[in-house]
Amino acid sequence: MDSVFFGYLAVVALLLALVMAFFASMHVRRLRGRSPTPISQEIGSAKTVLHKLRKREPLTREEADYARQVITDRTSLMALCIPGVLFMVGCFYVFGSLEHLHGATPSERTFLGLIPMLTSTNLALRMLSSTRLKRRLSNAA
Repeated sequence: MDSVFFGYLAVVALLLALVMAFFASMHVRRLRGRSPTPISQEIGSAKTVLHKLRKREPLTREEADYARQVITDRTSLMALCIPGVLFMVGCFYVFGSLEHLHGATPSERTFLGLIPMLTSTNLALRMLSSTRLKRRLSNAA
């Protein structure tokens, strides 16, 4: 393949990373501007509430509201921009390294960008697994 192609892919990956970083920062800014609830101030409260929801244990009204808030935050498209930024940074590194080689045989260093790509995929799948909890939450309420 022509190395110019990898250069174009690197530029596209960088632009997508910047766009996703903008939306991710908007999402984080919106979350930080929210007033905290008493249950959200406890350490590990999100994990505890979602565990109760997964096991179909009864929830109090406050816990159900907090679970709804956590699930909504995790499944929004703006939240998925966070692992998207990591994935695009990994793509930028791999494509940039391939373009820099100008057709030479890639080394292990070239594929170090796969680490953030795999990490972001795992993070996105874990965030998307919260969508199944939406149905349980509507049944629990």
